[in-house]
Amino acid sequence: MLPGATGAWIEPGSAYDLFLSSPDGVETRLRAALPGVDVVVQPVAHRRKRLLVADMDSTMITVECIDELADYAGLKAEVADITERAMQGELDFEAALDARVALLRGMDAAVIDRCREERVTVMPGATTLVRTMRAQGATCLLVSGGFTRFAGPVAEEIGFDRALANELLIEDGRLTGKVRRPIVGAAAKHDALTDAMGALGLDRAQTMAVGDGANDIPMIEAAGLGVAYHAKPAASAAADARIAHNDLTALLYAQGIPRSEWVMA
Repeated sequence: MLPGATGAWIEPGSAYDLFLSSPDGVETRLRAALPGVDVVVQPVAHRRKRLLVADMDSTMITVECIDELADYAGLKAEVADITERAMQGELDFEAALDARVALLRGMDAAVIDRCREERVTVMPGATTLVRTMRAQGATCLLVSGGFTRFAGPVAEEIGFDRALANELLIEDGRLTGKVRRPIVGAAAKHDALTDAMGALGLDRAQTMAVGDGANDIPMIEAAGLGVAYHAKPAASAAADARIAHNDLTALLYAQGIPRSEWVMA
């Protein structure tokens, strides 16, 4: 126990609350002392959030949809390389999205639904996280730099209030290789959080954002608790909290919510 600290189990054997008078340097010390344990340092006030804004690809689902879609055209390696560089912050997100979508020009639009059905899997803990937060009165938004044909069904399956994503343009049943403007990128994710916060009359401290890539950084930085989930280094560096070992139910423990209050999927 750290000097002056008190504590209590949220969930015996799984999650522990440690109350400190000063949190300075404690995260680094605890991570070093407890390898394989996720540590979230935050104020006690407003720890139960009233707004969740979440990324989709590699956060609420296990894949990058555009990479999987490109696989049906035999272009996964090329597209995945651009995706990785964009998520690392090495490429402008909008330009990278345009470049990747252009490669899919002429693809049968029916492949989108096939890809979703065959490749998209919900991230462990996602449904429990969202449904539990909504049961406790929170609003949950899925905000994706991916595509509406994936985000809509994913949001419905998990239990989000609504979804915002990019629309692939289709003509005569085939992809045109273009995305409808304006693109849902980093700025749109940030604005989705701040607009919802204003509409709901919430303070910043009552909000949480979670993502994994560079285009999630503005919303992560704008939230009361910005979370990097199994994230790229740039997103991890920008976040208040990093979940690297557990699934998304760790964000329920971070809010002090024991398993007895979870809405199980």
